[in-house]
Amino acid sequence: MRYRLPAIVLSCLALPGLLPFSAFAQQQPQAFECTLVTSIETGAIINQQGACDQRVAPASTFKVPLALIGYDAGILQDEKSPAWDWKPGTEARASDRKTVDPTIWEQDSVLWYSREVTRRLGPEKFAAYVKRLGYGNADVSGEPGKNNGLTHSWLGSSLTVSPVEQVGFLRRLLAGNLPVSRDAQAKTRAIVPVFDAPESWAVHGKTGTGYMRDEKGNPDRNRPFGWFVGWAEREGQHIVFARLRVSDKPSNEPLGPAVRDAFLRDIPRLAVHR
Repeated sequence: MRYRLPAIVLSCLALPGLLPFSAFAQQQPQAFECTLVTSIETGAIINQQGACDQRVAPASTFKVPLALIGYDAGILQDEKSPAWDWKPGTEARASDRKTVDPTIWEQDSVLWYSREVTRRLGPEKFAAYVKRLGYGNADVSGEPGKNNGLTHSWLGSSLTVSPVEQVGFLRRLLAGNLPVSRDAQAKTRAIVPVFDAPESWAVHGKTGTGYMRDEKGNPDRNRPFGWFVGWAEREGQHIVFARLRVSDKPSNEPLGPAVRDAFLRDIPRLAVHR
């Protein structure tokens, strides 16, 4: 499904006032949360709670723009192909050591599949696509001096994005207005996981989990973060959303799924104008 965005709304999606992540690393409070819900069609804010202009790493929410890139570049074909086998020796969770297709990749959040897509793109094409999409700060260089942009840039190093930018990107994806093929946009929308929520809401969304960085650039296990971004539909009502939570306490469980579950419970009240 595509949604038509008014030209005046599209012109407002660029956010030149956002500061680079390095500046926010010094300004951010230890713990914060943002929830942003807007109308898909008009971009009007339905609900906003917390600071939503602060950039952090996208983590696994980056699988949405990466799918878009993969389809447009011809690396991915449809919902079920290519199906790639995990190769022994490739870094992966035990649960991810299996055959994975684009649908499973998004549903199970399989990192090695992402890295195979970026490997086939190569550094120049990968960087050019992210810049063309205008996603976050568009910096996929990776960690300084490590030449790991293809494998780590979205996991807590160079690439950062704010909830406001996540929502802007998703609205353009839903309208088919991103600078890639309409076919790639339709195929990407089709593989984003779907969840049932109270009051008959159908929620399409992607989680992301990671850690903020300390002053030395290392993951700070005491500051986990979790994302849930996507869109939702019910009886003619269409919204796009982003929720980001940064904690100041270590967690034994990935924070992304916890943020997702809380959002699914909250959606009936969040989708009402305040």
